[in-house]
Amino acid sequence: MGKIDEMKTSTRVLMGPGPSEVHPRVLRAMATPLIGHLDPEFLGVMDDIKAMTQETLQTKNPLTFVVSAPGSAGMETCLVNLLEPGDEAVICIHGVFGNRMAEIAERCGAKVIKVEAEWGTPIKIEDVERALKNRSPKVLAIVHAETSTGVLQPLEEISRLTKAAGALFVVDAVTSYCGAELKVDEWGIDALYSGTQKCLSAPPGLSPVTFSQAAIDVLESRKTKVQSWFLDLTLVKNYWAGAKRAYHHTAPVSAMYAMREALRIVLEEGLADRFKRHQRNYELLRDGLENMGIKYLVEEKYRLPMLNAVRIPEGVDDTDVRKRLLEKYNIEIGGGLGPFAGKVWRIGLMGESSDANHVNMLLAALKDVM
Repeated sequence: MGKIDEMKTSTRVLMGPGPSEVHPRVLRAMATPLIGHLDPEFLGVMDDIKAMTQETLQTKNPLTFVVSAPGSAGMETCLVNLLEPGDEAVICIHGVFGNRMAEIAERCGAKVIKVEAEWGTPIKIEDVERALKNRSPKVLAIVHAETSTGVLQPLEEISRLTKAAGALFVVDAVTSYCGAELKVDEWGIDALYSGTQKCLSAPPGLSPVTFSQAAIDVLESRKTKVQSWFLDLTLVKNYWAGAKRAYHHTAPVSAMYAMREALRIVLEEGLADRFKRHQRNYELLRDGLENMGIKYLVEEKYRLPMLNAVRIPEGVDDTDVRKRLLEKYNIEIGGGLGPFAGKVWRIGLMGESSDANHVNMLLAALKDVM
């Protein structure tokens, strides 16, 4: 094997479905010298992360921590800990990630009842009511911000129906966290997972999660072992609890440094102002795209401000446009998934990438390449 050259990558304008751009402060934090993952100073870093994660999720749940793996592992953490073979799970599906939850629930041995909506539309309340009628499922799981379609799903009424049925309410907030209103305690969410690479604007690789007392009660009354050793909350929670932490795994120290700094930046801006910024830049993008004749996939009141799914104009080649944006302007946008492949672009305005200059740059570049 010959000599491997030094790694060189281009500086991209990240406006796809993730990762988003990262603040220089976060990159500097990643370069902080390593210390041991059980060093008292690092335990202080973990405590800071936990407290800021609780604040950004608007929850007081004691069992709030960060899974040392990306958002898909957060999804598995929630489902494998709460479901046992034979349990019923109502899974709401209106895109790729609802399907993924259903797949994981089935692998847990659960009986899955699917509530489906056409991609690009939210789950309907009446369909949830119908699925819950005469049933007592263990969980009802739903995606708050469906990254594959750009739909923002209203949660409060579905939460009420879930509680009335005696089920735990499980929410995927990978794309909405730190970009749109998310009130874990007020909305009665029992288990929630997210990721770091979207609106938090930290590097990918970690998954914030939180669990209510009701979810912990279910965990502690399990009759079978959790099928995943690494994601077993009965073990992991002791790694995040108090000063005398039980060794479980070696935490990704540099990634934790980055997350801590990213959370500080979020709280310095303020959640309300951050949400307004995402909405304001979405409106700027919307107006510019509509002036170009580009239409949105999703009805306006259900649109994600941080992930814009737009229809590719007739006669425009998806791959060619995205390739030219990348090669000529260093701008990355995302293509469609599943049935929307080649039909939809997904334009991200997440975290540090939610910027008016980015929007104007993309609009000008699109006019050129199309």
